[in-house]
Amino acid sequence: MKIQRITYLSLGTNQGNKIDNLQNAIDLIANKVGAIQKISSVYKTASWGFDSDDFFNACLKVTTHYQPEKLMSILLNIELELGRKRKETSEYIDRNIDIDILLFDDEIIFSKTLIVPHSKMLERKFVLAPLVEIAGNIMHPIEKKDLSICLQNCDDSSEISLIKTQLKRPIPISEKYNYIAIEGNIGAGKTSLSKIMSDEFNAKIILERFAENPFLPKFYEDKERFAFPLEMSFLADRYQQLSDDLAQLDLFKNLIVSDYYIFKSLIFAQITLQKDEYLLYRKMFDVMYKEITKPDLYVYLYQNTDRLLENIKKRGREYEQNIEAGYLQKIHDGYKNFINTQQDLNVLIIDVSEIDFVNNIEDYNYIINKIKNT
Repeated sequence: MKIQRITYLSLGTNQGNKIDNLQNAIDLIANKVGAIQKISSVYKTASWGFDSDDFFNACLKVTTHYQPEKLMSILLNIELELGRKRKETSEYIDRNIDIDILLFDDEIIFSKTLIVPHSKMLERKFVLAPLVEIAGNIMHPIEKKDLSICLQNCDDSSEISLIKTQLKRPIPISEKYNYIAIEGNIGAGKTSLSKIMSDEFNAKIILERFAENPFLPKFYEDKERFAFPLEMSFLADRYQQLSDDLAQLDLFKNLIVSDYYIFKSLIFAQITLQKDEYLLYRKMFDVMYKEITKPDLYVYLYQNTDRLLENIKKRGREYEQNIEAGYLQKIHDGYKNFINTQQDLNVLIIDVSEIDFVNNIEDYNYIINKIKNT
């Protein structure tokens, strides 16, 4: 589980559409740095240290698991992505976006690439005013005074005024959803994604206990004989696990991520069971399904069959090595039929056949952004 730290950032712009510049920076920070907890109002001031167009400034409170130097590197890349072109000069110049780290928890940092608290923040009303709006009771680590007092003591006499336009705070996944179920075919990557998301968002994770099922390897050796005990044992275990773990939703309201949804039991049963066995199984399933909490978001990871077979071979579970393409296609068809018939389930389908979200951070962010925007 990654440790989340609090940082306060300053944003400034005096070129182009200034509100759009600030909002675009906020959106990228939310996508690449961490959850934005608070956003100040927008403040207008005359250019500071040189003659130019007025600046719009704002401050953010952000939680992030990145260390300060890595955070600074990400912020610089965001500036570049937004079109900032830095020049080798010590003079103040126009800029379409400027992002500074003001505070990082209560740390004091002096390095070649980063100074925290920001060395000039106490001299600048356009920084202190928006910062005090969202963090007035926070103590400056060096001055040992609340920021509201620091603003009162600031010698900057420049005029500062509020802009009516409010910036929009991107809602983080942990606030938008209580329960996310990640689903997919065998080898689609649902467990890997669930683990990464749990680590990223400090979420409770529910993982299917397939390794503890004694019927699973026997099923792959003799499907006709062991299909019914396998599906019944999976159904009972899934029902018990989800009932126990999802009960905590009402107690803590923390984000829960699972690598399965109980309806997969019916999907697999339709494929593996004989007709009379399935009818009996369906009666048991319908009773249990009514009692299970439905996910706020159901994410289905689609992988093409060739990629699934590669993944299955790569992870090396002996009892899976003889799985055939036709069996995987039947499973996918079962999921497809289920998704098409669900009217009260919030479903997101993501094709992950050509991406590697485990080893490529951009691919992972692609998935997270889709979930955020659903």
